[in-house]
Amino acid sequence: MADSADGGRKRVHVYISGRVQGVLLRDATREKAGELGLTGWVKNLPDGRVEAVFEGPAREVEEMTGWCEDGPPHAAVENVETEFEKVENLRGFEVF
Repeated sequence: MADSADGGRKRVHVYISGRVQGVLLRDATREKAGELGLTGWVKNLPDGRVEAVFEGPAREVEEMTGWCEDGPPHAAVENVETEFEKVENLRGFEVF
């Protein structure tokens, strides 16, 4: 059940591993997040993973997390780690 203090919003921090760099995952993530009306950011990590944060309505955050399990066509996602965090009311969506 959604907490009324956050207006039913969620924040999830994800780490995506596999063949996820150099396959347009960050751009596809920004595009999908925009379609869902989510805010946050995405970036490559030195260890080959992609890290992202998504904030928005609970349902859309859950849909985005599910999308990360597959990613765009050229990605080969092996694992997605998720951590739910306190909503920070981010604005926009950035690619680092």
